[in-house]
Amino acid sequence: MDDQNIPAQRELIIEAGRTEKQYWKDLWRYRELFYFLAWRDILVRYKQTAIGVSWALIRPFLTMIVFTVVFGQLAKLDEGQTVPYPILVFAGMLPWQFFSNALSECSASLIGNSNLISKVYFPRLIVPTSAVIVSFVDFMISGIILLGLMAWYNFVPDWRILTLPLFTLIACAASMGVGLWLAALTVQYRDFRFVVPFIVQFGLYISPVGFSSSIVPEQWRLLYSINPMVGVIDGFRWAILGGDSQLFIPGFLISIAFVLMLLWSGIWYFRRMERTFADVI
Repeated sequence: MDDQNIPAQRELIIEAGRTEKQYWKDLWRYRELFYFLAWRDILVRYKQTAIGVSWALIRPFLTMIVFTVVFGQLAKLDEGQTVPYPILVFAGMLPWQFFSNALSECSASLIGNSNLISKVYFPRLIVPTSAVIVSFVDFMISGIILLGLMAWYNFVPDWRILTLPLFTLIACAASMGVGLWLAALTVQYRDFRFVVPFIVQFGLYISPVGFSSSIVPEQWRLLYSINPMVGVIDGFRWAILGGDSQLFIPGFLISIAFVLMLLWSGIWYFRRMERTFADVI
């Protein structure tokens, strides 16, 4: 028989990590689905509400007023502050609202898209990531209040405001890290639907939202900085307030280390549990 008529043998090569590389390529291939989910959630978020997107302004504004009265007027924590206390409070409220909204949206994102997840293949990481983007839109809208407060108090930030995108990126990383954990855990254990609101409420009290972290005793600053939102909020205040606002570098580095650890571990755990989502959900 002529050797030319014999089909060439194919050699199958199994390369370690090939599937993982393909997954991250699929994230780019399915980018249109990411845009669709994010845009859909943005449109639905305030649909059939009387004042629509204004809720993104009203909620943080009213919370700022309460914190200003409680911590500034009643607890007298505004004494010795060189910047208007409402601006100090809102500079901490802005990243916290983004973080808390992202946790709530991420934790319920997989359950809310159960029909899509159980029928169609796509990288599931797209779903919680699109939920964070929706919260980021609220974050940008809420920034209008900060601009209004600066205009009201004739407050002009210095050059540090240019570093604000860096701290915003860190806030996104913290939101993604914790959000991925909660999204995967909520699929496995529906109890987390009741745990997440408690986490958000408890985190509000232990984070320096209504006060400056500088009031924490020096011997406890490092331990307090284990909370990743401490570094995020301190970074926002350092960038926005400028002037005498100081960044506690050791505590900030600890917070950033925990943010990176949460992000890495969140992606790892989400990818580990992802193959079971379609069956469990």
